[in-house]
Amino acid sequence: TTTASTTTKLTTSQSVHSRQASNKQRTMSAPVLFVIVGKNEPLFEAEIDTHSSIGAPGQNDLSTRQNYFVLHSALDLVEKSAWTTNNMYLRVVDKVNHQQVSTFLTAANVKFMLLHGGKGEEVVKNFFNEVYGYYVKLSMNPFYKYDTPITSKAFEARVRAAARAYLS
Repeated sequence: TTTASTTTKLTTSQSVHSRQASNKQRTMSAPVLFVIVGKNEPLFEAEIDTHSSIGAPGQNDLSTRQNYFVLHSALDLVEKSAWTTNNMYLRVVDKVNHQQVSTFLTAANVKFMLLHGGKGEEVVKNFFNEVYGYYVKLSMNPFYKYDTPITSKAFEARVRAAARAYLS
């Protein structure tokens, strides 16, 4: 009976470690969701798989909708955080199910929101600063009208490249 209980404990221990490794792998390989929100609507959305060179993840529809819901529900927290600091980078404003929502607020009150699985603050800040540079260049384009959806393929490619560079 001693070997049977030892075997049972070992099997239970292995399955717990296997589940923990599986959960860790799921959160580490989970795609990030990046959204730029204007006054009344999202201006740009990108779901980025940082572990592949393709860029578009194969997530199911339910988790994609959950991710958008998490970002949408964090908007109130962004508004509240904006009044507590003078910094453009608001850091992590919300945490849900091993995911974090980090936000960057421009001077024109355009919100850059990133749903990720716990990346370092400095890495996320550098990503936001690079994307902000791209956004400033885009907004200086005479053919882009302020607070309208961003449809530029070049902008999307640069954002995806920056995400792979900083967030993988």
